[in-house]
Amino acid sequence: GPYRNQDETVELSINLNLDPRRPGQALRGSLMLPHGTGKTVSCLVFSSDPSVVQRAQEAGHKAGGEELVDRIINGHEEPLDQYQRALATKEMMPQIQKQLARLLGPRGLMPNPKTNTIFDDGALLLQSLNEQANTITYRTDASGILHFVLGKGSFSSEQLLDNFQTICQTVQEIKPETYGKGKKKKKSGSGGGKKTSKNVKYWLRAHLTATQGQGSVRMDLRSVDPTSPFFMKEPE
Repeated sequence: GPYRNQDETVELSINLNLDPRRPGQALRGSLMLPHGTGKTVSCLVFSSDPSVVQRAQEAGHKAGGEELVDRIINGHEEPLDQYQRALATKEMMPQIQKQLARLLGPRGLMPNPKTNTIFDDGALLLQSLNEQANTITYRTDASGILHFVLGKGSFSSEQLLDNFQTICQTVQEIKPETYGKGKKKKKSGSGGGKKTSKNVKYWLRAHLTATQGQGSVRMDLRSVDPTSPFFMKEPE
């Protein structure tokens, strides 16, 4: 509201019935929000094409080829923590994987096909770079929870709802064929490749939080789950 002393970030956490330790249940990827996150995204761009490097630099990002890799290894670059994402053309990946994986990996900056941050050519990279302000990445944590930036407090209700709808529909679309935390062991038997029973829930809980908010607000799952007739509505 107007009494806040900053433009708060609104976040959505969705607890799913997933065990990331099991095959196929560790969800990871990226999606584009209709209205973005309201945040400025700073990227590392790795390419051997001078024209790609120049255009990325003109857009305010840190870009380079082998020389950038060398500068990062030798500690001549600014702290890596200031960057939110790293993009690379395919020819740079062998060098990045060999020399920078230990630096970029723990910070979530390692280019990866699953997060659409590796590109066959510079034109595709530059196109994606222009879309980064609207792109968010996601990855299930150890408890099977996905965390998303929904937008800013200054967004209109319609903008937040549009972003919310996109996130929820994406989470439903990426539902694995087999899921479940498996805390309770049932009858013995392999069953490893069987589909999950229809009675096992995929959506467990969802919460909204804001930067200056006290705690979180638990949402009615019926309005969050796209398979519910009350999706995007206020249940009676």
